[in-house]
Amino acid sequence: MVGKKWGRSAILGVVGIASASSWVHGATLQNTSLDADGVDALRLQRPPYNLTGKKIAIGQVEIGRPPMRGIDKAAARNQVVAITRAFLRDQPAKTNANLDGHAAQVASVMIGNSKALKGIAPDARLYSAAAAIPNRSGQAEECLAAQHLAMQNGGDLRAINFSFGESLQQDPRPNARLDGNALLTQCIDWSARVHNVVYVVAGNQGKGGISIPTDNFNGMNIAFSRRVDGIFSKVDFSNIGDNSPRILKRNDGTETILGDRRGISLLAPGSKIPVANLEGKQSTTVGTSFAAPHVTGAIALLQEFGDRQLRTRCQRDRGCQLPWRLNARRQEVMKAVLINSAEKIKDKGDGLRLGMTRTVIEKTNKTWLDSDAYKDAKIPLNIQMGAGQLNVFRAYQQFSPGEWKAGTVPAIGWDYATVGKTTIQEYVLEKPLQQGSFVAITLVWNRLVELLDKNQSGDYDLGEIFRDRGLNNLDLYLMRVEDTDIAKSVWSSVSDKDSVEHIFHQIPTTGRYKIRVQFRAQANEPIQPYALSWWTVPSQKPSPKL
Repeated sequence: MVGKKWGRSAILGVVGIASASSWVHGATLQNTSLDADGVDALRLQRPPYNLTGKKIAIGQVEIGRPPMRGIDKAAARNQVVAITRAFLRDQPAKTNANLDGHAAQVASVMIGNSKALKGIAPDARLYSAAAAIPNRSGQAEECLAAQHLAMQNGGDLRAINFSFGESLQQDPRPNARLDGNALLTQCIDWSARVHNVVYVVAGNQGKGGISIPTDNFNGMNIAFSRRVDGIFSKVDFSNIGDNSPRILKRNDGTETILGDRRGISLLAPGSKIPVANLEGKQSTTVGTSFAAPHVTGAIALLQEFGDRQLRTRCQRDRGCQLPWRLNARRQEVMKAVLINSAEKIKDKGDGLRLGMTRTVIEKTNKTWLDSDAYKDAKIPLNIQMGAGQLNVFRAYQQFSPGEWKAGTVPAIGWDYATVGKTTIQEYVLEKPLQQGSFVAITLVWNRLVELLDKNQSGDYDLGEIFRDRGLNNLDLYLMRVEDTDIAKSVWSSVSDKDSVEHIFHQIPTTGRYKIRVQFRAQANEPIQPYALSWWTVPSQKPSPKL
């Protein structure tokens, strides 16, 4: 490494996630994770889409940071990554200090821009902050760094990548558990809501691993997949998470989130991923550290597309018109879109499985359809793969129809709205759905964490703490259009623990259907903002009149 020697906290943060690395020469786009066998992002980078993350700001918090041209000697030799700004926590970075190979590798997955190594969003503006914590818990300083990044680019930063974390053993709380109450976890949930930023967090791996802040509610935790027959489609064995009740009970609150709440949002490629180090030399590496930046980069591509739409829809005299308004920039919308478009079961070519390109399998070769998440309405996500494998092109397909308000809606779309204690929101699909087809629906909302702001500055300062006001309970239903009683719903997602509800269900008979969002139980405020996304398969038969 270049610059300061790291202490135990940094070693955990870097080595605990980047679990293996092997040098290769002349890496090319042929072994990339960006093609159709990976996350299918290259298709969006090319005509006619031409999405490269241009003008979109994203962030990176780690123990160290990548080199920056103009202040670091290493940057002169690194022709792969060009970051926009570098910081030491909430201050400008020091020359040739706090540099870290792991951070450089992660950055190359997001914004790599060379012939041999292309990142997900090569033209995105990357802001990177080094926390640089010695042998103690550094959650307060890490929170400070995250907050500082969230306010960059004029306060318009869309996502922050966390390919590091804190060991639960270093948490200062007595009998600390992964219960959502670590300072850094609460900080992320607060900042996601207040600064409107998607926090993308490397999922826990190994034994114990880097577990904080994987117990967040408002961010996205990413597990990693490996190739099977050349296609990224299987949960790698290094990921924490096992369907065995014995294992879950043993790990409860220490290696996995306390209780029945599901911790993984998505699966993304993380095995033998081409990366570049501080000096731009290429290697391949393994871990959730390199799955997370696939998702962060994907957000940059989607947000670039969204901003294009806003430029054509927003007028000085009339404002922004549906289906494209500033809600397209909401972090809840990005989370709902990415989760709902994830791949689970390969389509047979008839479109009934939503055109999915692969079957994703757990460590034991079970599919999403074998899991409790498919069979139990109280469990929204698979414990190992979340909603499935990231596919960036499918996320574009989910996002591109735009925002549709409650009422009559098209087969694919999304909405950002609110629901109250005494109200419901219903979305009636305009066309009948095809018997035997699948429907995917995702509902996302935030846990309410507030800053106890001692000096009334409006910002987090060292020594301040947060207050958890809990999670309102929202439920999600798929119903026949004529039904009003939720007891007659075709399927539902009714977890009382999670901040996500997700339905992936087969339509029993061709007919008209609707989606209902319902406020089930109040923990804090009586009005709850949410994001909803849906993907359905219309019948080819004419729509009957209601």
